[in-house]
Amino acid sequence: MDIPREPPKKTKRYVLMGVAALVLIVVTVALASLKPAAPTVESPWTDKVKRGPMVRQVRGPGTLVPEEIHWISAVTQGRVERVMVQPGETVKPGTILLELSNPDEQLQALDAERGLTAAEATLVQLRTNLETSRLAQQAAVATARSAYLEAKRQLDVAMELSRQNMIAPQDMDRARDNEQSAKTHLEVAEEQLKLQTEATGSQIAAQQAQVEGQRRLVEMRHQRIASMAVRAGSDGVVQDLTLQPGQWVMSGMTLAKVVQPSRLKAVLRVPETQAKDVAIGLKAEIDTRNGIVPGHVVRIDPSSQGGTVGVDVALEGTLPAGARPDLSVDGTIEIERLQNVLSVGRPAFGQSESMVTLFKLDPGGKTATRVQAKFGRSSVNTIEVLEGLNEGDEIIVSDVSRWDGFDRVRIK
Repeated sequence: MDIPREPPKKTKRYVLMGVAALVLIVVTVALASLKPAAPTVESPWTDKVKRGPMVRQVRGPGTLVPEEIHWISAVTQGRVERVMVQPGETVKPGTILLELSNPDEQLQALDAERGLTAAEATLVQLRTNLETSRLAQQAAVATARSAYLEAKRQLDVAMELSRQNMIAPQDMDRARDNEQSAKTHLEVAEEQLKLQTEATGSQIAAQQAQVEGQRRLVEMRHQRIASMAVRAGSDGVVQDLTLQPGQWVMSGMTLAKVVQPSRLKAVLRVPETQAKDVAIGLKAEIDTRNGIVPGHVVRIDPSSQGGTVGVDVALEGTLPAGARPDLSVDGTIEIERLQNVLSVGRPAFGQSESMVTLFKLDPGGKTATRVQAKFGRSSVNTIEVLEGLNEGDEIIVSDVSRWDGFDRVRIK
């Protein structure tokens, strides 16, 4: 026979549902609180923090340029007749590089020579005329002196006769007047001769100045003609001579460049953020890719261009084989030597006097944790550590920007 059963109580089912909901909430909260899995970094570049000396350096690319460049320009315009040398040839101060021609210069030289001849003829004529006039005035002075002496003798005779009462007073006065008149004529004639002599010197000097000016003009015209045979002004190697026969050049136009390949200097382009520490006299090393040449800083550009500052480095010692103008080089300038400081390899994006975040390797070297560090003075490959790292700590110096969202990474 069937036995009646009591229906299950709903209270027990409600309790089970509550427990299940509570477990679900706890699991959800636990899963939400879990941190994302640490990414894996394959073969990062690392470096250890060490204490000791640190050499501060700045580096910049550059080129080798001649210490002395002799620019040769056209003194006068003209047409290129012949090109005597080609770029790369060695020349001496008298070597003819090219020849120009200009008929106008020849005509102007002839006009200047005619002007000089005319000025010299005028000088000769002036001297003749002045000398003739001076001689005539000397003759007039001699005549006036003779007349004065005769009048004076007549006065002396008249005075003697007057003392003996043998001459009329009118005759005595006439003799005295004649003597005064003759004396005045003599004085005037002598003064005219003096003035004429002084004027002769000044007139001849003025004409001589014109002759000298015309002579200098002739010399200048001849020099301009001679300059059309363009010569090298110093020993060296010809560069930038690209003119061809038939071309017309203007006065002042650059025709060629002569340099001395054995006397070179390096012109470096240093980032403007690092150029503030560069000073004249600092030691430098220039890498020519065929050897390293020592040198020192001799000049710093007063302004920056394109984010860099030009620094001239004088080279010391013998240049390696293959060193030539316009050769690309790399230069390293030593700024200072620091003693007993904490330093480490410079991380990517690590700037001097800044606070940065980086990954420090944990014990065992399998993981790395993000830490903050404060850097001080920097060099090309190293940087000073001020805070956040201790001696012996090892950090990742390669680029870790793609893991900025993680506080820990695994090292593979």
